[in-house]
Amino acid sequence: MSETIEEKIQNYTTAPFDARFPNTNQTRNCYQNYLDFHRCNKSLSAKDQDIYPCTWYKRVYKSLCPISWVSRWDDQMENGSFAGKI
Repeated sequence: MSETIEEKIQNYTTAPFDARFPNTNQTRNCYQNYLDFHRCNKSLSAKDQDIYPCTWYKRVYKSLCPISWVSRWDDQMENGSFAGKI
């Protein structure tokens, strides 16, 4: 019954339950998955590895976060003014 990462990403429909964020307000979950995506991407890119496993975090934050937040964070990343530690 164990699925590979590729199968999990293929079967992805929406963000699964995350025990770290049990409350109804999923703002922190959204932000944490955004950070995790960029950390994963940076880490695997530095090692010249495939960044495909990082797409899981991207799909989760895209389903949880408002588009306006993501676009603002992306702009801040490009400008070098993003407050998160990546």
